[in-house]
Amino acid sequence: MDTLSPKERSERMALIHAKDTKPEMIVRRLVHGLGYRYRLHDQRLPGHPDLVFPARRRIIFVHGCYWHRHPSQSCKLARLPKSKLDFWLPKLEGNRRRDVLNEGRLRRMGWRVLNVWECQVADLPALTKRIARFLERD
Repeated sequence: MDTLSPKERSERMALIHAKDTKPEMIVRRLVHGLGYRYRLHDQRLPGHPDLVFPARRRIIFVHGCYWHRHPSQSCKLARLPKSKLDFWLPKLEGNRRRDVLNEGRLRRMGWRVLNVWECQVADLPALTKRIARFLERD
């Protein structure tokens, strides 16, 4: 049973956005601060990647741990909902499967892909090193 009324649930769900999320904005500022320039949400590419570096053939996806089913056992943000599991499990698993398919398509097209998870944004020094290594490598 849902703890919120349908109106309250609708209002809460309306606050969730696919683009320009807080973790994405943090990653964008971090990458910009490193001196890299990028394109946003390229509609021509599978999955409409969050950050695209065309000259480097690199892509960064910033995934929400809940919505994209972060596979890490230590991630507390990837928990399952307590109600309506018959709806949420297929929905969330479908998101995860779609991400895997899109990443495979991008790799076959010659792109290198980095997935940044929402929970990883908390450790900015480690994330900065990881992104810089990813973007600098040949």
